[in-house]
Amino acid sequence: MKTDNHLIKVVIADDHLIFRKGLISLLESIRGIEMIGEAANGEDLITVVGKLHPDVLLVDIMMPVMDGVNATRELCKRNPKTRIIALSVFGQESHIMEMLEAGALGYLMKNADKKDLEEAIETVYQHRPYFCNETSKQVSDLIDKYQSGYRNHLVVFSEREKDIIKLICDGHTSKDIASILFISQRTVEGHRTRIMQKMRVKSTAGLVAYACEKGLYKPETARR
Repeated sequence: MKTDNHLIKVVIADDHLIFRKGLISLLESIRGIEMIGEAANGEDLITVVGKLHPDVLLVDIMMPVMDGVNATRELCKRNPKTRIIALSVFGQESHIMEMLEAGALGYLMKNADKKDLEEAIETVYQHRPYFCNETSKQVSDLIDKYQSGYRNHLVVFSEREKDIIKLICDGHTSKDIASILFISQRTVEGHRTRIMQKMRVKSTAGLVAYACEKGLYKPETARR
C-alpha cells in the first residue's frame, strides 16, 4: 500500500459484532493500515471520529440509533474532506446512492476480499472515488451517472439548501424564508449565495431554471 510512510488510520462502524471483529482482524493484516477505533452505530461513530480523527472510515449503511447515511451526512458537514467508504450488501441499491449523495467517497460489498479492501482504502485515502466491481446492473448505472457527475464537479446540496431552493422557487423573499425556517435573514442570504455559486448562476431566474431542470423543484406538485 502506497502511504508515503504514513499509516492510514481506519475506523469501522457496523452493528454486527462478529462481522466488525472479522473485518478488523483482516485490516490489521494489511501493511500500511492502523486500526484505531470502532463503533456500533452512527452516533457512536461521530463521537469516535471526533476523538480519534481517522483518515478513512468504513461505514455500514444500516445501523440502529443513527444509520450510515445520516452519520455520513453529519460527519461530512463537520469536515467536507472526510473520507468514507460505505459497506453494503445486495439489496441496498437505493441506500448506496444515498450514502454517496451524503458524502461517501465510495462503496464496498461486505463480502469483498483483502485485495479489494486494500485498494478501496488506498483509493479514498487519496481523495479519489472507489466503487466495488461486484454490483447489480442498477447500481452500475447509478454509479456511471455519479462518476460522470464527479468528473464534472458533482453538485451536492444539503437538506437545508434544498429547503431554501424550494422556498425561493415558490417566490419567497429572504425575509420570508428566515421566518419560515426560524433562522436569521443573514443566514438565508449566505445559503443563497452558496447555492448560486454551486449552480454557477447569477440570478434568481437562473436558480429557478436550474432547480427545475435538475428536479430539485417541481412546480406542478410544489403546492399540493
